[in-house]
Amino acid sequence: MKDENLLQLIQTPRDIRQLTLEQLVQLAEELREEIIQVVSKVGGHLASSLGTVELALALHYVFDTPVDKIIWDVGHQAYAHKLLTGRGDAFQTLRQYGGISGFCKPEESEYDAFGVGHASTSIAAALGMACARDLQNEQYKIVAVIGDGAMTGGLAYEALNNIGHLNKDVLVVLNDNEMSISSNVGAIARILNRLITGNFYNIAKEDLEKFLRRFSRLGKRMLRFTHRVEESIKGLIVPGIFFEEMGLRYIGPIDGHNLESLIETFKKVKELGGPMLVHTLTQKGKGYSFAEKDPERFHSAAKFDIATGKTSSDGVTYTQVFGDTMCELAERNERIVAITAAMPLGTGLSMFAQRYPERFFDVGIAEGCGVTMAAGMARRGLRPVVAIYSTFLQRAFDHMVHDVALQKLPVVFALDRGGVVGRDGPTHHGAFDLSYMRLIPNMVVMAPKDEAELRDMLLTAIEYDEGPVAIRYPRAAGVGRDISHPPRQIPIGRAELLKEGEQAMILALGHPVQAALEAARLVEGEGIHIGVANMRFAKPLDTEFLRYAVRKYQVLFSLEDNVISGGFGSGINEMLVQMGITDRFCIPIALPDKFIEHGTQKQLYAKYGLASGEIARRVRISLGLPSKSEARAKASKLAQ
Repeated sequence: MKDENLLQLIQTPRDIRQLTLEQLVQLAEELREEIIQVVSKVGGHLASSLGTVELALALHYVFDTPVDKIIWDVGHQAYAHKLLTGRGDAFQTLRQYGGISGFCKPEESEYDAFGVGHASTSIAAALGMACARDLQNEQYKIVAVIGDGAMTGGLAYEALNNIGHLNKDVLVVLNDNEMSISSNVGAIARILNRLITGNFYNIAKEDLEKFLRRFSRLGKRMLRFTHRVEESIKGLIVPGIFFEEMGLRYIGPIDGHNLESLIETFKKVKELGGPMLVHTLTQKGKGYSFAEKDPERFHSAAKFDIATGKTSSDGVTYTQVFGDTMCELAERNERIVAITAAMPLGTGLSMFAQRYPERFFDVGIAEGCGVTMAAGMARRGLRPVVAIYSTFLQRAFDHMVHDVALQKLPVVFALDRGGVVGRDGPTHHGAFDLSYMRLIPNMVVMAPKDEAELRDMLLTAIEYDEGPVAIRYPRAAGVGRDISHPPRQIPIGRAELLKEGEQAMILALGHPVQAALEAARLVEGEGIHIGVANMRFAKPLDTEFLRYAVRKYQVLFSLEDNVISGGFGSGINEMLVQMGITDRFCIPIALPDKFIEHGTQKQLYAKYGLASGEIARRVRISLGLPSKSEARAKASKLAQ
């Protein structure tokens, strides 16, 4: 008989250890229902978490968490883990401002053993914890759960190599759903099946079948038996060779949705100890048909209708405009190639990949490889465009410095998700790119004010021969500009005056230009006239325009959605000093020197002073002028 609302009874993993197998199966169903219901309302990483429900249950059932440590790679597969570890009541607040994070966060729960958000880190973190455990003579188990997509990242293999070498007691659970965010690429994705599909295996298999068919009934029974054990043999022998050679005992593959099998396997592994890898096979999107059929779209889903699977849309985005413009430019220029790191859909390059498959390269979760690969392409005359989320390109910083900029190679970096991205939080905000790009010699750094200017900047970057160019743009819908005309080149390092003023000027960069214009309109009715410039380039800066602005305006502000440390505003003040202007400076309006929490972009812009109303308030304060409401209150007081 089915128990009612088992999930409501689960406060800690201790509670699930009291359940029968039948109850655990029911709990798995309830977990999926809850994940689907909540994510449909708030958005989130649906497909990955639906695929790991049984894994989370089995691990917490067998291991003594939080004493034993479970490290979830990336963290977008850990929603069931959150529900099982005391966050059931708060799950409705997932990724909401002030609510629980969409990723594992040690500050949030003692069950979150390590903070995650970027891929391929879990095994290295587990190895570090194992070293600490052994040095401190402690006794607990450590489990790293890593998806097969994250196994395209080199860090995972560096860590595996060292776990085997050091012979540490660490369990690696390979969650194999044959798909990362997009389909896996490269030799790593094929290595487990290489021997299976080779001539030796297939010839031997055919010879055995021919031999058995010579015998009537006995042969047919034997043939059926060999077919039944075939998958077990392939899983037991062939994939294991790779991991066994690295020093890990290999077990699997096993059905990652069979709770009985998972629990039995983990119990045995726990007793054995040592470096081990359990290979589980799961289905991404398990339990929700639309996510099963289209796991890429439901990887990081917007709000959606459960009955139809239709997701909400905010209109044409910068990402879509980038992808369409890439196709448009590639049609005219055969030297253009595109590179991404496991994110063709997320970066808008899916259409480019379909239209120009021979000129599209997905390197997997290997950003450094993608950047150095682009350097090699540029060295031989191609025009590579590397499209990677701002936060993930941080991983390839040395490659940009050493392999690209030092050689002045014409590589274009398209940094999607620049600035505040919203509900994915501190691991995903592109809050540092203006700082880390601006400090690289030979690098041109620009940001468009709208989607039409993004098209112009992409053409400008591709046509630029003197070195690398970075274009950063937000995770946002465009502002509705006409993009029907062909893109036009922009003079490198040239600003654009959008509005003249009297008392002050805002020097804005990128998407915040729109907020600057709105702030100027807000104070206009109060008799405050401020100018607005679209600086377009964080590097090189328009020194001629800066001289003009310093001469004309009493106060200068810089505006950017980047951290204040080393960003666009810092660059302006550095340039003023270099120009010999030491009696004036620019007041920076930027994100603070901290990691920004999760919340909607609107909420975070308002909190950190980047919304139009907050910008207007900052202008009034700096000019020593009261707000309209303050002026009314003062007039009312005088009248009394």
